[in-house]
Amino acid sequence: MKIILAAIIAISLFSCSPKPQTAQAPPPPALPVAAVVAGNQTTYQEYPASVEGTVNVEVRPQVSGSLDKVFVDEGAFITAGSPIFKINDQPYRAALNNALASLHAAEAAQGNAQIEVDKLTPLVANKVVSDYQLKTAKAAYQVAKANIESAKANVATAQINLGYTLIKAPVSGYIGRLLKKQGSLVTPQDVEALTQLSDVHDVHVYFALGEKDFVNFKEQYPGETIKDKLKRLPSVSLLLADGSEYAKQGKIDVIDGQFDKNTGAITVRATFANPNGLLRSGNTGKVRLSLQHDNALIVPQSATVEMQDKVFVYALADSNKVKKLPITIIGTSGANYLVKDGVKAGDQIVLSGMDKLQEGTVIAPQKTVDKVAAVAKN
Repeated sequence: MKIILAAIIAISLFSCSPKPQTAQAPPPPALPVAAVVAGNQTTYQEYPASVEGTVNVEVRPQVSGSLDKVFVDEGAFITAGSPIFKINDQPYRAALNNALASLHAAEAAQGNAQIEVDKLTPLVANKVVSDYQLKTAKAAYQVAKANIESAKANVATAQINLGYTLIKAPVSGYIGRLLKKQGSLVTPQDVEALTQLSDVHDVHVYFALGEKDFVNFKEQYPGETIKDKLKRLPSVSLLLADGSEYAKQGKIDVIDGQFDKNTGAITVRATFANPNGLLRSGNTGKVRLSLQHDNALIVPQSATVEMQDKVFVYALADSNKVKKLPITIIGTSGANYLVKDGVKAGDQIVLSGMDKLQEGTVIAPQKTVDKVAAVAKN
């Protein structure tokens, strides 16, 4: 009887104990979302560049000798025709005098030959002497005449060589390093030039485009031919070595005719005005090209994730579920990507917290002030 009573009491106690509660699912994460907008944006591409004067001339001697004088200093600006170096001219003056003496001797020989012809002509006419002697005299006259022409050529050569002893500036520009000093022996066969002369009133800035960049360049800018594209290209900027922007804008005017086989790149030239001589040959910097994008889709970089060399966004789909979409990027503008496809204007995308998301995750979208639209209007 006691056992039956204990069992009844145990059953009563079990029936009165509280039932276990079922666990509730956590609420969906509240994440900020905003609409993708389209706007006009300008992007920039930068390429390492080198600066050269429009004219870069190596100044070399054309005759051998010792430098008697150096008329300029390094870095000086000189005008075309101004003297730069003077080579000892005494050997060349002597050569000129010798050539002149030979010319005078040839002229005298011609005179003697003419006299002989004049003397023999009437004698042959009167049959006093044979015709053979007159012909010989005339041949001697022709030889004397040819000797005069040769002597004149030697005089001209000697005068040219004497003129080469005074080396003048072929163009206006700035003098480079003076590698030879007064008293140095110079020859036309010297490996190094005496100096370089650079005309930098305008400068040429050279940079290179790889094959892919060149294809993009041809596709992005209007025009049927390269010549047409060059005419319609916007001005370009030059960033100096310290990161500052050069005050003048330049214009791309030349694209090389072929790719470099070693580098796989093609050379492009832009010309910049340089009225104050700030830029010199040998300067380096970067050329900045601008590209206008009309109605480009704008996506904040912070709203993207990168996986396996692809960039994705999480877009809001039906029932507040998110969908991972790959996007194609055509450029950057500040902290935003400019997108070609993958999303469209008006799509709602998650702005942050993507590390918590997977395909199909349900979120509680929090509408934010449309920062993307604000950027697009700027």
